[in-house]
Amino acid sequence: MAGLAITFGSGAMTNSISEIEFNDVLFIIGSNPTEAHPIIGNKMKRAALKGSKLIVIDPRKTEIAEYAAIWLQIVPGTDAALINGLIHIIIKEGWTDEEFIKNRCENFEEVAKTVEKYTPKVVSEITGVDQDKIFEAAELYAKTHRAGIFYTLGITEHTTGTANVMNLANLAMITGHVGKEFSGVNPLRGQNNVQGACDMGALPNVFPGYKDVTDSENIRFMERVWNVSLNRRLGLRIPEMLDMALTGEIKAMYVMGEDPALTDPDLNHVWKALGNLDFLVVQDLFITETAKFADVILPAACYAEKDGTFTNTERRIQRLRKAVEPPGECRVDWQIISDLSNRMGYSMNYKNSEEIFEEIRMVTPIYAGITYERIDAIGLQWPCPTTDHPGTKFLHNGVFPRGKGRMVPVEYEPPAELTNEEYPIILTTGRMLYHYNIMTRHSKNLDTLRPYELVEICPEDAAQINVQDGEEVEISSRRGTIISRVRITDRVPKEVMFMTFHYKESPANVLTNSAFDPITKTAEYKVSAVKVKKYEIFT
Repeated sequence: MAGLAITFGSGAMTNSISEIEFNDVLFIIGSNPTEAHPIIGNKMKRAALKGSKLIVIDPRKTEIAEYAAIWLQIVPGTDAALINGLIHIIIKEGWTDEEFIKNRCENFEEVAKTVEKYTPKVVSEITGVDQDKIFEAAELYAKTHRAGIFYTLGITEHTTGTANVMNLANLAMITGHVGKEFSGVNPLRGQNNVQGACDMGALPNVFPGYKDVTDSENIRFMERVWNVSLNRRLGLRIPEMLDMALTGEIKAMYVMGEDPALTDPDLNHVWKALGNLDFLVVQDLFITETAKFADVILPAACYAEKDGTFTNTERRIQRLRKAVEPPGECRVDWQIISDLSNRMGYSMNYKNSEEIFEEIRMVTPIYAGITYERIDAIGLQWPCPTTDHPGTKFLHNGVFPRGKGRMVPVEYEPPAELTNEEYPIILTTGRMLYHYNIMTRHSKNLDTLRPYELVEICPEDAAQINVQDGEEVEISSRRGTIISRVRITDRVPKEVMFMTFHYKESPANVLTNSAFDPITKTAEYKVSAVKVKKYEIFT
């Protein structure tokens, strides 16, 4: 939520999962919660059955769209234009929360000036959404007291992902739908401990607790705690690492719990970069696609084979307890890292995970009041600064960390890659329920449910290439070609295709565009131009 200039946990839900069922409006954009976040998706369905109104914005007719009071079938990559259109209507109709804007926000005038030209007519032409539906969605969201925004990668996996998030923050602030229960701007995290990894400083620009790595006071503090001299340079993000590996500027990589050889965009580029390294270490549970490039593989323990904590999407720190011993030579991650550090000359002699957590409390103020004893049965939500603090159910009650929330004007920019005569179809990617990420392919039961990719195309596009349901097609982008079976469905509109990224046999990311957001360096997985034809072995 960059628009709020939050100084901690910028990707965290402002509110709590338990609130979802009691919201009067759920504004769901760029998210397929029943498949990608099924627990939260079930709560959203229950909310709808209890009478909550769902506004669902998605190019596909997902399961959650079936529960929607309003479904806006948007052209992929036009989210900023739609949000600007909603803000335009809300301001013009006088549905803003003037008291909230006056007391808690700044830069409203600049946002209002920017959205003046985003009339319903203009926005409808850009997004493909009917003007009346845009107006209806704006009115329902703005005029409902308990209204929360929920988004995921459909908002962030664009070259304008950061701007999209800022614009959602603008929408929440002009209506006063933040800083209270049953509201907020709520990104649903992609995996079970992404929030915890970010909290711990697994980002190139922050220390644990979101302390700026270029701030001299932060550097001195961490140097005292860790008793080591730290470099003063910002780290690299994944696209930068891969580019530098390809040019030879980076010679070695240590990849832990990640499979870029299957999940990163423009895989031909990724494969060349990994193949150009002098030395690659992979620490993981299985021989992943990335591990096939590795010089050394360090077998790691899975979640059920270790103690520790996970921090979920609502900022809740929860205990993780070992149920079984790791098999064979598999070891717990922190023990592997400590061993390596000791051999490389820096002493790490932790006795157990709780001792590590005590250090986390010392360097991460939002965790300071959390102890293993306090979360023995039920987790706590950060910020929790003291041991008598109850945790924080929702953020920004009364004030934002920077004082006033700063609104940021956002202009619509089209995706980096547009369709043309040669590549006339938009490919967008995501998840399916049976294979949450890629590791579930190692489960025989789950793989039996869906052993191969099924690319979704509409009946009109299928008829044009003379392909039947279940047959194979050849899909090509400017970056490569793959083969996949198809599912013919009206879930996707004409000239839009949908694929998941779970299948090494049909790797969607051979096709996806590596153009990325300039701030986060997140790739534009959601919009790639492709062409498709019926696959025939003998042509």
